[in-house]
Amino acid sequence: MVRFENVGMRYGAGPEVLRDVTFLLEAGSFTFLTGLSGAGKTTLLKLIDLSQPPSRGLITLFGHDIATTRRKDLPALRRRIGVVFQDFRLLEHLSAFDNVSLPLRLAGARAGDYTQDVEELLSWVGLGDRMHSRPATLSGGEQQRVAIARAVVARPEILIADEPTGNVDPEIGARIMRLFGELNRLGTTVLIATHDRALIDAARGKEMRLVDGRLVELRSVRA
Repeated sequence: MVRFENVGMRYGAGPEVLRDVTFLLEAGSFTFLTGLSGAGKTTLLKLIDLSQPPSRGLITLFGHDIATTRRKDLPALRRRIGVVFQDFRLLEHLSAFDNVSLPLRLAGARAGDYTQDVEELLSWVGLGDRMHSRPATLSGGEQQRVAIARAVVARPEILIADEPTGNVDPEIGARIMRLFGELNRLGTTVLIATHDRALIDAARGKEMRLVDGRLVELRSVRA
C-alpha cells in the first residue's frame, strides 16, 4: 500500500524534519507510529495523505510513484485514504451528519443510500444526539469524533489517524479502537500516530518509532 525509500522532508530552508525514512506498509496491516513530540509523526502522515511532496526520496502509494503521477490523478488517490488530523478540518457550515456524509456525497451516493449508515456511525462514536449540530457548538472531543466518523464512513483502503483518542474518555477511545479494528479486519490498512502506550500495548499490530526524524525501530505488538 505504502512504500517510503530514503525519504527526507524539510520546510523551506530549515533542517530536515524527516531523514532517510524507509518502510513498507503492507495491505491489511495495522501499525502504530510513535515518537516524542517533534519527532516527525504528523509530517510523515501528511506525506502519505499527499498534502505535500517530500523534499527527497521515493514514495509509492497504491503502486504509483508519487513524483511521476500526474497532478490531475492525485485526487483519485486521496479519495482512497481516510484521514484524521489533530486540526479536524471540519466544514463549519455543515452539521455533524453532513460533515460525515460528505465523502459519500462527493462519490455520488444518494442520501437514501447512506443516511442509516451515517446515523449508526455517529451513534457508535457517541454522537447520536448531536448529529444535526454544527462544529462550533461541539466540544473538541466531539469534533474529533466527527472527524473520525468522516474518515471511516467510506471504508477507505488506508486509514491514517493522528492521536485519534487524545481528546476522548477511555470508553469512547475503546469504541474508536474497536471501530478501527473492524475496518482493519475488513481489509483497511491502518496507521495510527499516538503517544498512548496503553493503547499500543492493548492492540495487535506493528510499531514504528521515530526519533529526531529517523525511523529507528519496527517491531511487532501483541495483545
